[in-house]
Formats: sequence, C-alpha cells, structure tokens
Amino acid sequence: MKKILIVVDMQNDFIDGALGTPEAVSIVPHVVDKISGFSGDIFYTRDTHFENYRETQEGRNLPVPHCIQGTHGWKLRDSIQAACDAKEAVGVDKLTFGSKDLPHILAKRYPEGLDSIELIGLCTDICVISNALLLKACFPETKISVDSSCCAGVTPKSHENALLAMKMCQVEIL
Repeated sequence: MKKILIVVDMQNDFIDGALGTPEAVSIVPHVVDKISGFSGDIFYTRDTHFENYRETQEGRNLPVPHCIQGTHGWKLRDSIQAACDAKEAVGVDKLTFGSKDLPHILAKRYPEGLDSIELIGLCTDICVISNALLLKACFPETKISVDSSCCAGVTPKSHENALLAMKMCQVEIL
C-alpha cells in the first residue's frame, strides 16, 4: 500500500500571475518543504487551457486568460518544479477543475490500493476541493486529507469555506 501526495496547480498564474494572491505566494515555501520531505509517490496537476479559453464555458464565467499551455503562467513555480523533479513526481495536465484522469492513473498504477492521498495547492475553493471530492468518490476507503497550510483560496473566506465543505465530506483537514 502507498502514500500519495497530489500537488494541485502550483502554477505561476495562480501564485503571482493573472490570478495570483498574496496568500498563494505565502504558501510556496511550505509546499516546497512538503514535497521535499514527503515519503511516498508524488503527482502534480497543471491547469491547462488553450488560446480559445475565452470561448469556453470557464472562460465566459471567468474572463481572465490563465494557464495557457506553453506560457510562463502555465508552468509550475521554478522552486516547486525543482522539488517535484527531485522526487520524480508525475505530472498530469487537466482541462477542468478536477482531473478526470488522476483517479484512473492512480487505480491503474496502484491496483493493490492506497493507504492515503494528501492534497496541497491552489486554489482550495476550486481545484483542490474538486480533486479531493473526486478522489474521495473514487477511493472511498482511502484516507484523503488536505494540508491547509499548503493551500490558498481565491479569498481567505472561500479557502475556509472549502476546508469546512471538505471536512463534511470526510476529507481530513491537517
């Protein structure tokens, strides 16, 4: 059985780019430390959009182009990418808030099951919660947790609301 860490969307656009926040900037050192000290397999996601972003449903609802594939904003923060590379983390590009591919990748790679899945990253109230609940639905007997010190939301209030919602769905908040 295995322990997994999922690093959600620690990309430049969410840290200090198009959709960045001071809270996102402040968690970067904690995320690097968490990755560096983690004993288990690590996966990271990248929010991935294309030049037609404004024509998508998300683009119509959030008309701020971000994480356009191949741009600086789409890339992980250099320090986080270096920590992921040092741990041979596996990258998963996702086209929506929650990765539909991640549960399939984990199930195929770990047919014997998983002891725990811990999530960290951005944004608590959009992509972290979406991935946590998808993983909880796909792995109901696996301990799913979120380290709140390594997450930030769109706002501090929405971050707290997301943590409470996940807790109600039996996701452990660290």
